[in-house]
Amino acid sequence: MSQNNQIIYLDNNATTRLDDRVLEAMLPYFTQDYANASSSHLFGLAVNEAVEAAREQVTDLIGARPKEITFTSGATEAINLAIKGLINSHKKHIITVATEHKAVLDTCAYMERNGFEVNYLPVNQYGLIDLHILETAIRPDTLLVCVMFANNETGVIQPVSEISNLAHSKGALFMTDATQAVGKLPIDVQQLGIDLMPFSAHKFYGPKGIGALYASAKVRQLIEVQQHGGGHERKLRNGTLNVPGIIGLGKTCKIAEDEMDTESKHIEEMRNHLENELLKINGTFINGTTKHRLYNTINLCFKGINSEKLILALQNIAVSNGSACSAVTTEPSYVLKALGLTDADALASIRFSLGRFTTTDDIKATIAKITELVANQRQPAH
Repeated sequence: MSQNNQIIYLDNNATTRLDDRVLEAMLPYFTQDYANASSSHLFGLAVNEAVEAAREQVTDLIGARPKEITFTSGATEAINLAIKGLINSHKKHIITVATEHKAVLDTCAYMERNGFEVNYLPVNQYGLIDLHILETAIRPDTLLVCVMFANNETGVIQPVSEISNLAHSKGALFMTDATQAVGKLPIDVQQLGIDLMPFSAHKFYGPKGIGALYASAKVRQLIEVQQHGGGHERKLRNGTLNVPGIIGLGKTCKIAEDEMDTESKHIEEMRNHLENELLKINGTFINGTTKHRLYNTINLCFKGINSEKLILALQNIAVSNGSACSAVTTEPSYVLKALGLTDADALASIRFSLGRFTTTDDIKATIAKITELVANQRQPAH
């Protein structure tokens, strides 16, 4: 079936399997090259050189400069650093979107409790924001426009370049949570006009516990430190560096840079086959747009079924009915509700997210199992 103990893993937007090549690159930094990268002896200096080489691998993937990358424990910390780091700005207005990840929404709520006003833009039935609504929402005191690059539940990709241009034309900064996009899509932060961009290694075959914040040189100077002590990461994120994680992130970025184009085509072909076959099931429809989305993601509503029951019945097939970063809940997805779905349809929806280690056999088995289970579980129409 699958390379992972017979589990068919179609939940790659939640996390991914560590690539063996990444593990191999990391291992010496646990047992052999274990010095503190901030130490001044030759052992430490050699490790620091490896850290800086990894930083360059990160910047090569996203078109940044090494001094613009701050290593963090993951995207959530990077998001907090980016947004809370601007808390002392004289501008006190933030614009974000109702379908953002909880890491952004909860941090914005914190800013609201600390004197900021936050506008939460709606999305249309396809999960896209209306650029005219955004343009109207931007004010002279707007500090930050914060719009996710690609949605974790639907895969919907927002028009990042256009959003950036609008924000900058009115004197606001632009942040995009690119946790689902980095390593999957070609990204050049300079060309796209991105000021702040958090991302995480474990979403594209790297280790958990490591991520980064890209902050342009101009914006970096505005960010207030959130974690004090030691002066690490050019004084922006203090704490002993997670060297194995950083090496892993660097290697992950290098592999993505080299293989993204070929890999994306293969994954998209499998995704399209899965989607086309599952849409043959009566009462099934796609949530979000099919024109602007990640090539690995499908979010489908199987009307009349209970997604939690379906997920349990799938047993060895791992799929999702929402964000893995929210607490386990029986509540309908707020992302799908924002697209206009009813509670019932949101609770009948499943996300399939394919990845590097997905096989065609995995897809065939999933099609057969889902088709069988939906037929068994579907309740008569009322």
